[in-house]
Amino acid sequence: MLEKLQAIIAEKLGVEVSEIKPESTFSEDLGADSLDLFEVVMGIEEEFNISIDNEDLDQIKTVQDAMNYIKEKQEA
Repeated sequence: MLEKLQAIIAEKLGVEVSEIKPESTFSEDLGADSLDLFEVVMGIEEEFNISIDNEDLDQIKTVQDAMNYIKEKQEA
């Protein structure tokens, strides 16, 4: 899952895959603004076939948060 997520983030944010670690924060470490985050969310929804609720976005600060969220959605 991490590899797929890294590929999406790298493509949408224009950062190197090697910079994307589970503890990386989207805004501080990876330099994402709100539009970038929207594109990342769209990519995640498409790749993992899930829907991310707008009210849940505030909980997703790091790459690990995103992985946990995806896992929860897939198990539900």
